[in-house]
Amino acid sequence: MEQKPSRRVFLSVAAAGAGGLLLTGAGRASAVTSRALSRDPFTLGIASGDPSRDGFVLWTRLALDPLGPDGRGGMPARDVDVEWQLATDERFAKVVRGGTETARRERAHSVHVEPSGLEPGREYFYRFRAGGHLSPVGRTRTAPAALSPLTFAVAACAHYEHGYYTAYRRLAEQDPDLVVHLGDYMYEYAPRGYTALGGSVRRHTAGKCATLADYRLRHAQYKSDADLQAAHAVAPWLVAFDDHEIENNWAAGVSSSGAAGFARRRADAFRAYYENMPLRRASLPGGSSMRIHRRMDWGPLARFHLLDTRQFRDDQACEDGLRSGCDERLATGRTLLGEGQRRWLLDGLAASGARWNLVGQQILMAQRDSKVGPGTEVNMDSWDGYAAERARLLTGLRNSGAANPIVLTGDAHMHHAADLRLDFDDPGSPRVAVELVTSSIASDGDGYRDRGRIAETLAENPHISYLDQRRGYIVCRLAPDELRADFRTLDYISRRGAPAKTGARFTVPAGQSSLI
Repeated sequence: MEQKPSRRVFLSVAAAGAGGLLLTGAGRASAVTSRALSRDPFTLGIASGDPSRDGFVLWTRLALDPLGPDGRGGMPARDVDVEWQLATDERFAKVVRGGTETARRERAHSVHVEPSGLEPGREYFYRFRAGGHLSPVGRTRTAPAALSPLTFAVAACAHYEHGYYTAYRRLAEQDPDLVVHLGDYMYEYAPRGYTALGGSVRRHTAGKCATLADYRLRHAQYKSDADLQAAHAVAPWLVAFDDHEIENNWAAGVSSSGAAGFARRRADAFRAYYENMPLRRASLPGGSSMRIHRRMDWGPLARFHLLDTRQFRDDQACEDGLRSGCDERLATGRTLLGEGQRRWLLDGLAASGARWNLVGQQILMAQRDSKVGPGTEVNMDSWDGYAAERARLLTGLRNSGAANPIVLTGDAHMHHAADLRLDFDDPGSPRVAVELVTSSIASDGDGYRDRGRIAETLAENPHISYLDQRRGYIVCRLAPDELRADFRTLDYISRRGAPAKTGARFTVPAGQSSLI
């Protein structure tokens, strides 16, 4: 039987004390006896992700000293048994699943549990126990089997040095059913390696990420943030990486910095990413490759198609950056998704029976001309640098017959709402889909609202309806007949406590592929 969510804000940061025996199964005492740990090992929080009709993945990573210099979290040089428990109430009076997983030293003491056989469309609560310590409680849910509304948040780009994670806290307070995170979850730069206009309010761990220990340590620093932990604890996440989880503007096997040993670095970064994310075993890296493009159904209402815009792309045209007059970007043979992934997407769209098809990806798909007046100046790292494949993709999207396509995007550090047209230079060209681009959680600091520059950009790009350079996230409320998107903004993140407000609201009626 499907159940509606409680719809109350769930920001619990502590479970019951660690005294007493954690139960497994539906009331059976655990026979596991693990050696005690000297301190609380749940300093990196807990998380869930990739929900299905009958399950999800539960995650934690043990760390006694999150910022210990070797990236191992100060854990003993041995594997540790971790008990887990799943209940239908936050007090764990009705336990429905439980068991024991081994947090292995070789996996940085991370745990990925994939319970199955659960009821669809139901809210669940989970927690872990290890070494005599009990974790905080998290809330998650299975996808529904029947038609059911969905509230989901879209987030991206959270540079730790550039500001506090108040936006994650405000996102959690929106009580979403699902969080879609579209990359740049962490940044690889050395301290002050990439500075915001207003300076930095916090400091990265030492050095630029280059080794497995570096990436593990940087993930631990980000995961130690209480506001980020709150956002993970409130709902399951769908995650995909962009560039900074490895290196700025990398492209397949090409390092943007030209450094040697990029395949090894990529393998280390992927390994650390998996260890620190609520991902299923299907995404376990194989050396320097990792399967991150995948689908998730929310009953008959919605299908999410999550893309990978890094591993299969050609190198950026004209040496990357903002460029004018770059003919290379127009070459018909250039690819961003790779032939296999593009076919996977179009086949999945054609086969979809969902009322809404949401394509989650990392980089701006709509054309954005940054030059005022004659000529164009566009970003080679975005879809503008792969214009021919974008045209093929949008044509394929239209021809697929998929109902109500919506593209969800990160990376840009500013909110956008745009119509995706077959020809962006022709205002009368057919609309294919709507693109909703989230601003950053923290990257580039406080942000601003330059009304003059916004007006110029909108005039140059009439298919774009809204821009906002402030920090924030998007909250979408999806029903069979419409999608409503609230672009949430914060006026500052250089100090804590900023409120969030709705900077703009758009509605996409079913069947129209346009913004209202």
